[in-house]
Amino acid sequence: MALNYGHSAEHERVIEDCRRLAEAVEPFAMEADDSSVMHTPTLEALRSSGLSNLMVPAAYGGRFDQVDPLAVCLAREVFMKTSSHLDSVFALQGIGSYAISRAGNESQKKEWLPLVGRCEALAALALTEPIAGSDLKSITTRVEVSGSELVLSGAKSFISNAGSASFYTTLAKEGDGYSLFLVPADSEGLTITPSPEIIAPHVLGELNFDNVVLPAQARLGEPGTAFKHVLATLSVFRISVAGAAVGLMQGALEEAVSHCQSREQFGRPLVKHGPVAALLADSWSDLESARLLTYQTAAMAAEDPVANLDRSSLAKLTATEAATRVVDRCVQTMGRWGLIRGSKIEKYYRQARPMRVYEGASEVLRLGIAARLVRDMNNGS
Repeated sequence: MALNYGHSAEHERVIEDCRRLAEAVEPFAMEADDSSVMHTPTLEALRSSGLSNLMVPAAYGGRFDQVDPLAVCLAREVFMKTSSHLDSVFALQGIGSYAISRAGNESQKKEWLPLVGRCEALAALALTEPIAGSDLKSITTRVEVSGSELVLSGAKSFISNAGSASFYTTLAKEGDGYSLFLVPADSEGLTITPSPEIIAPHVLGELNFDNVVLPAQARLGEPGTAFKHVLATLSVFRISVAGAAVGLMQGALEEAVSHCQSREQFGRPLVKHGPVAALLADSWSDLESARLLTYQTAAMAAEDPVANLDRSSLAKLTATEAATRVVDRCVQTMGRWGLIRGSKIEKYYRQARPMRVYEGASEVLRLGIAARLVRDMNNGS
């Protein structure tokens, strides 16, 4: 039975549009999800749908006045259930461009955001480095001012969309602070090599900036303000990872329920056996709890992304940890049929694990969440 979550009419239209795109991608979703390079049919389907316009403000061709965190979550929920590749290409349009929407000047916005909204330019966010993952303040990529130009040097690692993106929103040290820079993919001195393959195939690459010369207007926002915009990006798109985790759980649970209804053991369907029923019931509980927290948090982030970063972390932690439990239970209910390579449930099993690492590892998120909990409780006492 479909539940009423109280979405607006416009959000319901987003869901329906996303479902149509997911249905179009379904015939080649398994092929796409096994690819670590850009899957052209998936990209073309997203482009034709026009749904990348969810990632830019209305003034630049977007669907909402500002990027709407709940709409993004709802889209990723639908897409991840069908194809992680589709989910990734869609999500990165926002992850890579959100800082332009927030901090870019009018020239930068007019140049890039309409292209992102039409999926004619692919976006990427370059934060992580070989020695700097969660600890972004330890990055070594630097920008030096040289007259009217900027010179960028350093390296970024495990960057999503690397090699396919049209530009890289890049975090670098500038003087004693940190700034963001918009680096076109065709910049001289930028070289890209593939990252090692991961268990859930993904478009990943290593970036090397060898004295890349940029115009002064390549900086996004004022010097030294990078983390304000990075944290806003993480707030909105960390919640969207929770949305994707909800979609993954939904898909896995549907696979398990279908199997447990149709397969009989000891003279009755598996779903009638107590231990199996318990696994399914606990999984549904995890799914719906994560879903409601995700929707609530997305609505809060629309008001003030930075102020709700810890809430975004809480939603992401809750949903991705739940996804691991749910998929594991679903595999267990399906027995040997849950172990078949190339099956949907096996795909979900592999895809669930990286979600606890990217966009903030669970252990790091817990530190911030606990600090916020203590602060809130002390202020309320």
